[in-house]
Amino acid sequence: MVTCVNDAIYPGTGAAVVRLLRRLGVDVDFPQDQACCGQPMVNTGYLDEAVPVVRNFVDAFAGYDAVVTPSGSCAGSVRHQHGLVARRAADPVLAGAVADLSPRTFELSEFLVDVLGVTDVGAYFPHRVTYHPTCHSLRMLGVGDRPRRLLEAVRGIRLVDLPHADECCGFGGTFAVKNADTSVAMGSDKARHVRETGAEVLVAGDNSCLMHIGGLLSRNQAGVRVMHLAEVLASTEADPGGAR
Repeated sequence: MVTCVNDAIYPGTGAAVVRLLRRLGVDVDFPQDQACCGQPMVNTGYLDEAVPVVRNFVDAFAGYDAVVTPSGSCAGSVRHQHGLVARRAADPVLAGAVADLSPRTFELSEFLVDVLGVTDVGAYFPHRVTYHPTCHSLRMLGVGDRPRRLLEAVRGIRLVDLPHADECCGFGGTFAVKNADTSVAMGSDKARHVRETGAEVLVAGDNSCLMHIGGLLSRNQAGVRVMHLAEVLASTEADPGGAR
């Protein structure tokens, strides 16, 4: 499940997920009928409008052993919001399909650590890196230290702690539009903490957050790149991948 943001803006992240999972022996498919997970509609109160979106999700991904997505935000939507939408629709067939599929939907680090049982994925990334745990992955999914354990196993990496790491970056989807000043203030605090680490690269598990923080870092000419966790984990000496 590539997600809207990745499909539209960061397709390299989706490609990195496929490359990584295939390297680990996973049979990966990409259903062409997939679309939005419905989170923007649910978060803004349009639950009725989210019903056909959830129907499309369960139709597109039915029959797979697992749905893997490089987004704690979208995985959280599937696991915690799709049931709400199905109940709103009062459709027992949809509710049953959601109940079957939601537990098999995983954020990338969850799938690697909990399902595949690996932390060392054979990655090589010789850079000074700091990690931002995104709100939905941290609070909604409870991924805990899984992303960090994966990063610690990367050869050549120099992982440095991010001050106030568990504070929100201020993006929050439509929050950034409706509360722009607050969003920018929160993002500026996060960008300042990133600069304090002296890191070359900021890594996170959601490109929406990286887009927000990365924009502020770029405006300040901080010289810090942003990369999705999947891109770091997909990098090897033979296939170093590309930073943005």
